[in-house]
Amino acid sequence: MPEDAKPRLFLVRHGLTEWARTGQHTGRTDVPLLPLGERRARLLGARLQAAPWNGLPDFEVRTSPLQRARRTCELVGFGDRAADWDALVEVDYGDYEGLSTAQIHQQRPDWQLWRDGCPGGESLDAVSARADRVVAWAVAGTADKLVFAHGHILCAVAARWLGQDVSFAGQLRLGPASLSVLGWYHGTPALHRWNDNAHVQADVLVDTDL
Repeated sequence: MPEDAKPRLFLVRHGLTEWARTGQHTGRTDVPLLPLGERRARLLGARLQAAPWNGLPDFEVRTSPLQRARRTCELVGFGDRAADWDALVEVDYGDYEGLSTAQIHQQRPDWQLWRDGCPGGESLDAVSARADRVVAWAVAGTADKLVFAHGHILCAVAARWLGQDVSFAGQLRLGPASLSVLGWYHGTPALHRWNDNAHVQADVLVDTDL
């Protein structure tokens, strides 16, 4: 297969939620988007409809079924093309669900998610296995893929795409409504684009949108 025929994987993190704004770990809690999150998802949609992407007409699309991801998918314009997939749900934070890192550090000052995991939550091995499922689907066939999901599981997918241990996800960061592209460079898995928020950088924050 020629290199330019190898499939790419486009990643979209869901738009802003109240818990994302306050830094609370949001795993399986099904929180909605804020109005600002919805608006910025629409801005990403307008960007993907324009050149050079032109609506990504031949892409296969999947989304986390949690409403913040599914709603982002709909607002960006892919709701009718996206299949729900449980492999894309966010990491299960167990006892740390709803807590900020600062609150967790009050209990465990040296805690790091990608080294220590979460008590009562999903093991890092399980997260890595889910990320591997996403990568295996993404590289199958020749069609490019697009997924809508959550910050930590998408960082895990990127780590495994690059052939790194899942703990490498701790060195990556994704903002709400961001666009990233995983592809190839001389046959080697590569980051083509990461945490791209150009579509929202000129957007003015309005207090009533939060």
